[in-house]
Amino acid sequence: MDFSRGATRVAVALAMVAISSCGGVTDSLGTAPAARSTTTPVPPSGAPEAVALESALEQVIKKVLPSIVQITTAQGLGSGIVYDTLGHIVTNAHVVGTAREFQVTLASGGQPRKATLVNTFRAGDLAMIRVEDARGLTPATFGRSAQLQVGQIVLAMGNPLGFSGSVTQGIVSALGRTVSGQGPHGTPGATITNAIQTSAPINPGNSGGALVDLSGQVIGIPTLSAVDPEQGAAPGIGFAIPSDTATDVAGQIIRYGRVVNSRRAALGVRVGTAVDTEGNPIGAVVGAVTPGSGATKAGIKPGDVIVSIGGIPTPTSNALSQVLATQKPGNRVKVQLLHPSGQTTTVTVALSELPSSG
Repeated sequence: MDFSRGATRVAVALAMVAISSCGGVTDSLGTAPAARSTTTPVPPSGAPEAVALESALEQVIKKVLPSIVQITTAQGLGSGIVYDTLGHIVTNAHVVGTAREFQVTLASGGQPRKATLVNTFRAGDLAMIRVEDARGLTPATFGRSAQLQVGQIVLAMGNPLGFSGSVTQGIVSALGRTVSGQGPHGTPGATITNAIQTSAPINPGNSGGALVDLSGQVIGIPTLSAVDPEQGAAPGIGFAIPSDTATDVAGQIIRYGRVVNSRRAALGVRVGTAVDTEGNPIGAVVGAVTPGSGATKAGIKPGDVIVSIGGIPTPTSNALSQVLATQKPGNRVKVQLLHPSGQTTTVTVALSELPSSG
């Protein structure tokens, strides 16, 4: 879009008009104005507020940036947040990938430090690694994402495109989003519940870094950027995992070595996206059913296509994941099925808890 460039042109034009209307510049003919004002210019009323905001931003960056690290694997790099003085670092599961050993570079520089994987929670795109040498690590302060308000100013800190210690600014654009990433070869990626939508630019390498408020508290972990299938990346639309979720998962991994309570609902099936003869998605086709699950007890079988859950259409496997992410374990939901015979039926399924293994 050209809206941003158009706005810049308008702003420049207005600035030029303002300058031309002041004393001390020539008119359109290049001659001096008839009179000059001797009144001392009055600073814009918003100037003190702007200076205060600038100072606040500087203080936040000084406070938080030492807690942001760069994580390097054989496949690429991302960001992480120092969680405690024991060397634990929280990041995205897609940053660690399949690696079990990492190189961690502190914001202060120096030689990379060796780190190893503690565990991952791939369903929520979170992971914990631990640096062997924890000397000099500065843990971040995590805030309560439940207390966020739309319109709050936030900063995204990380290592986008390998530029370490980068900071971008935006606002909290929306709360409570449910968004899904995309895995390899078009497979469903992690689904983030209660995601924070932000206008702070999130670029490759920002993943696993920190979304912070003006008090210097981490209130989210930048994870996804919106992408328009036709035009590519959608600037100003990014998503972060809420800090309340991140600290819950991190705490479980540190205490138990893994996530013992995912707090997420599961249908008990493995699915892909079914398409019609023209290639249009029509539902989530069941590839396998977990023995003893609610799906098994309801009679769902491989080959069935899940068309909707609770009246909400599920045209793709990602759509199915997003609908399930809004449910809780123990809920009973109506599932509409399209059978291989062409018959459509509706069954009631008792949802179980999503397995917490990576």
